[in-house]
Amino acid sequence: MSKVDKKTVEYVANLARINLAEEEKKSLIAQLSKIFDYIDKLKELDTESIKPMRNLHQAQGVLRKDEARPSDHRDRILNNSPSREGDYFKIPKVIE
Repeated sequence: MSKVDKKTVEYVANLARINLAEEEKKSLIAQLSKIFDYIDKLKELDTESIKPMRNLHQAQGVLRKDEARPSDHRDRILNNSPSREGDYFKIPKVIE
């Protein structure tokens, strides 16, 4: 049995400020009814033994500790710049 009727579709369309043709209303009634039927099917599932999830990626300790380490990247990065002055990037003046 359909939980969505033409009146409901027209009400929602009015709230969304969209105009629907009769064919679109019929299509939406069918689509929304299928969605609600599927939701009813999902409600029948026994989920008592399933632990709630915070998110899909519950892996622990996937990030390393944030620790300062010596790095030799500075010279390689500066050597890739078009212009440098000592240990700094040299750029054209942008503020008058």
